[in-house]
Amino acid sequence: MTKESFSITRVFKLFISALRGKETEFTTGSINKAIVLLSIPIIAEMTGEALFALIDMIYVSRVSVNAVATIGLTEAPLMIIFSLAIGLSMAATAIVARRVGEKEYERAANAAFQAIIIAIVIGIVLGIFGYLYAAEILHLMGGDISLIEEGVGYTQVMYGGNISIVLIFLINGIFRGAGNASIAMKSLLLANGLNIILDPIFIFGWGFIPAYGVEGAAIATTIGRSCGVVYQIFYLFNGKSLIKIGVANFVVKWKTIKEIIVISAGGIGQFLVETLSWLFLVRIVSEFGKEAMAGYQIAFRVIYFTLLPSWGMANAAATLVGQNLGALKPDRAEKSVWVTAKWNAMFLILITVLFSLFSTEVLSIFDQPKAVIDIGSDALKIICVGYVFFAYGMVVGQGFNGAGDTKTPMYISIVVFWLIQIPLSYFLSFNMGWETNGVFFCIAFCHSLYALVAIVIFKRGNWKTVKV
Repeated sequence: MTKESFSITRVFKLFISALRGKETEFTTGSINKAIVLLSIPIIAEMTGEALFALIDMIYVSRVSVNAVATIGLTEAPLMIIFSLAIGLSMAATAIVARRVGEKEYERAANAAFQAIIIAIVIGIVLGIFGYLYAAEILHLMGGDISLIEEGVGYTQVMYGGNISIVLIFLINGIFRGAGNASIAMKSLLLANGLNIILDPIFIFGWGFIPAYGVEGAAIATTIGRSCGVVYQIFYLFNGKSLIKIGVANFVVKWKTIKEIIVISAGGIGQFLVETLSWLFLVRIVSEFGKEAMAGYQIAFRVIYFTLLPSWGMANAAATLVGQNLGALKPDRAEKSVWVTAKWNAMFLILITVLFSLFSTEVLSIFDQPKAVIDIGSDALKIICVGYVFFAYGMVVGQGFNGAGDTKTPMYISIVVFWLIQIPLSYFLSFNMGWETNGVFFCIAFCHSLYALVAIVIFKRGNWKTVKV
């Protein structure tokens, strides 16, 4: 057997091992191997999520321009819920990873159960509010009467079933902290696989199931994610993992809940800042018509598809940082971040070249008018200019989060995305006459600026002393 075939065999075995998954500590051994074992299932998980989002939009684009715009106007405020879910997930990953590094598995299980309690309460409260005020939310986001009449059902179902969103993100954060990204991958692949199968059935109708139109996409999504949550809960309670939740953990521990809330507050703040900034950007784009809104949405479906694998690598860095800090190995934690960022940058450089050359061809999979495709093409070409910086910004930001220092990225986000991105987007779009391109430019510029600031602060090393 040649050296080359041996290497290929090793890579293949490592790939299969990563997909099969096994909770483990990554405090010793090869950092590159650890990144592969953690990031491959996360990349597969995120790619599956992005693939569903892409296919979902392809189906919905065959309903109407109103339907496409409805998803955009609904998902913008829905990102607030995603912010809460991701913030809780960050806290869960940081705490569980730190406890695993310390070999305190029972404390990790206690923290996991308390986080689930928080998620359920949030999901119920926001679900009731969102369902009752769905029409008002669409109107506030700029939807006209015809759009609201066609899309309000979609908005009601998405908000009403948001508890599945919060739980699936949170519990996956628990699994990642324990070093088992494979279970997180399998739960989301199950959810998204069901979504893809159910989408055309509920959107266009099949047998005794009527055609729900765009509302059918929300029904399929909610069913799929709920099944993913059931799978997660089964695995958490079956006693075969490092994090075993049993009857003994069914106790409300207010001190732990407070700790989770404190850590998650920074994570929630990060995404809430970005989300509210994004809401303003969506509102600006909506001023230029339905075609602009639809073009913006299909472009972001494609961007979402390419950036989620990068988020997978960034999440791997968070787990490595948390576990290695728990094992009192801060230098190894820092090295993990830089190695992961390098691989992420190499990946996004390839995507930048692809979008620069073939943006129109990529967007042609959507059945939309030329005006919509042209705006989406501009979005891809302009935003991808900042992709290399995006790569480092994502990984370094998750490095802070994995250490439990969720406030630093939040403060950077407030300055960059509120104090700079919002007013600059408005100025360029309206005062300078750049229209939607003003928004696209600001997205590329401000995410690049975020990365540069985060790198400078990360190098100071204060995150290594954070207590979790």
